[in-house]
Amino acid sequence: MTTKKAVPAKTATTTASPTTTRKAWVKKTPVEVVLEQIGKQEEKVAGMRAELTREERELAKLQKAKSVLEAV
Repeated sequence: MTTKKAVPAKTATTTASPTTTRKAWVKKTPVEVVLEQIGKQEEKVAGMRAELTREERELAKLQKAKSVLEAV
């Protein structure tokens, strides 16, 4: 029988130091800031619309159950 030696796994500490992985700060223009805010707001509204759709489906189910219970 032959035994195999375990190969050590590479770790993040051996590949790079924390100071080299940091990006330089780049100042944004006011136009870039506003466009970024618009994009974030659009994503937020899309999420809220999806949530509203789910809530409306849930309400429709409950209203259907209510009508069935009232018919009895």
